[in-house]
Amino acid sequence: MINPGQKNLNSRNLQDFIEAIDALFLKLELAYHYQFYKVFGSDEKLNEGKKLWATSLKSYDIEIINKASEEIIQSQPYLPTLTDIVRICNEFLKNTSLPSADEAFVEARKSFSPRKEYNWTHPIVYFAGKKTGWNLLNEKDGKDIFYEFKRNYEELIKKVGNGIVFKVPKEKTAEDLEPLNQKLFESLRNKHKI
Repeated sequence: MINPGQKNLNSRNLQDFIEAIDALFLKLELAYHYQFYKVFGSDEKLNEGKKLWATSLKSYDIEIINKASEEIIQSQPYLPTLTDIVRICNEFLKNTSLPSADEAFVEARKSFSPRKEYNWTHPIVYFAGKKTGWNLLNEKDGKDIFYEFKRNYEELIKKVGNGIVFKVPKEKTAEDLEPLNQKLFESLRNKHKI
């Protein structure tokens, strides 16, 4: 998480964030129909509510906002307040050891070979980098590469949220390798007349 006031939203991230706030309000409307209309009954109130909530939630990743909204809808019988949502977002942040997509991207770009031996903050950073491609991550222009990495990283975050555990496999050492099959080697040499 970036501290409040430090997040610099570009147009793509801004659009994703606006869609997340709209989705949050739609979930609240569907889950708390009558209570929702009592609080946000007019277009003016709804728009002002969205602005206030967006301002208060702008420092949280979209994934955190989505998780918080789902958690509160499943656990609270009454329309939550903005304070309730912020509290749940903070709880999710405390319970997660995952770096943000920006932090993970920087970490993946700074990593070096052998990458399986690199000291990753979380294994999914390695797997997101691997899926994106280490050669692409090493290129200088990283804007388009970042979005590809972020997409891969967010898919892995969802899997972690569903309970899947990731572990970076270690490089095989000389002790782990099987000895050369001398009979096979000799037969191949004879076959190819080497």
